[in-house]
Amino acid sequence: MSLSLARVALRPQVLALSIAALLPSMAAAEEANPADNDAASGARDVVALDQVVVTAQKRETNLQETPISVSVVDAEALKDRSAISLGSLADGSIPSLRVTPFATRSSALNIGIRGIGASGDANQPARDAGVGIYVDGVFLGRSQGLGSMLYDVDRIEVLKGPQGTLFGRNTEGGAVSIVTKEPTGEFGGSVSAGVSNYSGYNSALHLDLPKVGDVSFKIDAVQAKRGGTVDNPMQGEEDFNSYDKRGARLSALWQPSDNFSALYAFDRSYDATTPYYTQILVAGPYLSPLQKAGASEDRRDSAILGGPQQDNIGRTSGHLLNLSWTLNDNLELKSISSYRELEQGQFDMGLVDAISAYGGAGTPFGRYSLAQVYQHQYSQEFQLIGNTSQVQYLVGAFYYHETAGDNAQTPNMMVWGPGGNSYTLNPATNPLNLDTVRIDRASKAWTDSLGLFGQATWTPAALEKLHLTAGGRYTQDDKNGILYIVNGAGTDLSFDDSWSRFDPMVNIAYDLGESAMVYAKYSTGFKAGGANSRSTTYTAFDPEEVTAYELGFKSQFWDNRARLNLALFDSTISHKQVDFTLPFDPNSGETRTTMVTTNALGDAKSRGAELEFSVMPVDNLTLSFNHAYTDTDALTAVDPFGAGLEVTVQPLLAPKNASSLAIDYLVPFANYSALKFHLDGNWSDGFYTSEYDQTLTDSSFVVNARIALVDVPLDDKGATMNFSLWSRNLLDEEHLFYKLNNAALGQTGIFNDPRTFGLDVTVRF
Repeated sequence: MSLSLARVALRPQVLALSIAALLPSMAAAEEANPADNDAASGARDVVALDQVVVTAQKRETNLQETPISVSVVDAEALKDRSAISLGSLADGSIPSLRVTPFATRSSALNIGIRGIGASGDANQPARDAGVGIYVDGVFLGRSQGLGSMLYDVDRIEVLKGPQGTLFGRNTEGGAVSIVTKEPTGEFGGSVSAGVSNYSGYNSALHLDLPKVGDVSFKIDAVQAKRGGTVDNPMQGEEDFNSYDKRGARLSALWQPSDNFSALYAFDRSYDATTPYYTQILVAGPYLSPLQKAGASEDRRDSAILGGPQQDNIGRTSGHLLNLSWTLNDNLELKSISSYRELEQGQFDMGLVDAISAYGGAGTPFGRYSLAQVYQHQYSQEFQLIGNTSQVQYLVGAFYYHETAGDNAQTPNMMVWGPGGNSYTLNPATNPLNLDTVRIDRASKAWTDSLGLFGQATWTPAALEKLHLTAGGRYTQDDKNGILYIVNGAGTDLSFDDSWSRFDPMVNIAYDLGESAMVYAKYSTGFKAGGANSRSTTYTAFDPEEVTAYELGFKSQFWDNRARLNLALFDSTISHKQVDFTLPFDPNSGETRTTMVTTNALGDAKSRGAELEFSVMPVDNLTLSFNHAYTDTDALTAVDPFGAGLEVTVQPLLAPKNASSLAIDYLVPFANYSALKFHLDGNWSDGFYTSEYDQTLTDSSFVVNARIALVDVPLDDKGATMNFSLWSRNLLDEEHLFYKLNNAALGQTGIFNDPRTFGLDVTVRF
């Protein structure tokens, strides 16, 4: 949904304050500095929506003048929802954007937009996602690490529909662009701390240092920790669904002249989590009496079976160098260089109840899913941005190299007692020694990708309300890999493949006066090909492709107190990448799985409509409503484990209807402080999380709330203090965001987080 900046009137002065919001949120109330106003200043009122600036087309533009569907969430909107990472957007704050963890692992995120882009298995080195994630223009190549904390975010732009021309590969569903705040060169910042239930606490430091010569410096440090929400019955072991996140970012901006700037940044993050708990909803015939007695369709506070569990620890780090030269008044050259590293450990007992079949007294069970993922990537992009009296244009080149690998071990950590009514630790695997545990599979993959792209917008002198845009991108992908261990044995399996393609884009926009426009867009995008490291053949599969048409209308009216944006889309999905898993055999005693990825037969459609509406009926009160309707077809694919039978596969993360409603109200005080109220409700139909098991998740309705007293003066130099009370899932609503049926084990699922709440205090200076 598009959010806005707000214009704020001061009596007797006027101060422009930024309010951007996914759900317009009176952002200015927390960003303003009383030092900018004399002591006689009275209360301020939010009186109108204002422009939102985005870089969705690689240059700064007004959101309402940008002829594509973009939703924007700024720092205050994230704060209103108490969001700390991309995973926090799983509440449905942007209805067409779906964010879920990969299986039980919140360290790896599965992301879809308009029912396109999500992957059945996001945990493989030679496989890519279909929604591109960018931070300050840098593409993040793996789903692992996306659960890390956000730094000092200026805004998050969600670009919906294929972005193959300007953003390239792996943006068939769209792109999520995170833009952080640059150093200001002036001393200032904020310090915050907070506490929450489940033994949670958080802190943050954002510090701008005074400019030294031509260089400005900025330090960002963030931290958040919370205990588990589901107890692990085994004494001394970690509970389920806990996190310990922290990170730091150092940035320096060199501006020796008005025509040149260089931004360097280094970041390092630590993300320790325990898995979500997969609960038995309806017990199958091969489970123990303990499991059958504990099965429940209501959210459990404690697992049925306990087991050894330690943190899944992820570490990411990276260097960024962004250069910008203004060659003349009409031409700018940009360079974006980056090197990043990722390590993600996995210690996953989240399935301890769900796949622990009873095989008689003395049989091992309780698969401990252990894995190590590592990756490093280098990327370089050049952009030449220019304009003439009638044409705006951009040409560029992009190169990306990635090396990634993984391994997996699955020791059984427990042993069944008599009758399946008790269990003990397995002496063969306790204490756990990873050097002696069999490695079940291991692989490594390399990717090289080159892109050449260009786009131009022509506004005819004779018809200045008409804007004609055309662009295209040529991509050459080279990918190879080795799967050198399968089921504990060495192999010589490998693949080496390459793909090239051209992705065009055409856009026609027409201004309906100064505050409204219509547009029509045609575009294509793709998700790169690869190979499945969970298979026994390591056969390459082809890219997945999307061709999309979009009609849009954008308007801002009633003296900028109302905004209405509409988009209609019709997308065709071709060669969809589909996962199939070897069915569980309770008689084999083997709980490891084999998976194959194939390209589906034929095409599927994803059609829908999006509405984004914000209105300020009276000063200081903002209401917003956002809705996404998505109708996505099922597809047909050949099941490699089903004797060549054709089966129906469902689209992932594609609820038919999803909505978000928000209310923001500001009560200004005479000393320039204010009281802010925020309430949002997010509703969604159920959706599929497995292509081959066609079980819908629950529908959901999640309410978040925040009350904040902001800008309380501390001194006459502009220092202020903010206090806020917040809650996520205020009504403690229960829904299953993952659900799976198995004839032998029954029905299992993962519930959303229970209600969380806390208190935060922030000092700004």
